[in-house]
Amino acid sequence: MEARLDAAAVRRWADLAVAALERARERIDAANVFPVADSDTGTNMLLTLAAARRAVDDAEDDAAGALHDLARGALLAARGNSGIILSELLRGLAVGAERATRAHGPSGHLAGLDAAGVAIALRTGAGAARAAVARPAPGTILT
Repeated sequence: MEARLDAAAVRRWADLAVAALERARERIDAANVFPVADSDTGTNMLLTLAAARRAVDDAEDDAAGALHDLARGALLAARGNSGIILSELLRGLAVGAERATRAHGPSGHLAGLDAAGVAIALRTGAGAARAAVARPAPGTILT
């Protein structure tokens, strides 16, 4: 049986992402140079994602619903430009997951997202993050 992404996996992924940002925050802050070297990109991403993770504690039972909750939590708590871009990435993931779920019919959300659905969500998320920035530049969350 093929592994599928469900709400529990979204919560686990968010836990791992928050932990990774906690470990990398200082390095990301030090690399932050655009639009000004204010050294807060890692901190802003961590604060945004940690708040987003709390928003999925009582998330829907399906991956798309959990991703929507994660994106909404990120938007409401977004810190700085990097937090806004991160919230757009998460919104794109949610939109892509919903699109993939609809493609599988009414029972698709119950089974979770398959690998192809996750790929759609990731592409949609990356596109949404890139579209949120008029002129992507080195030293931003996009790099």
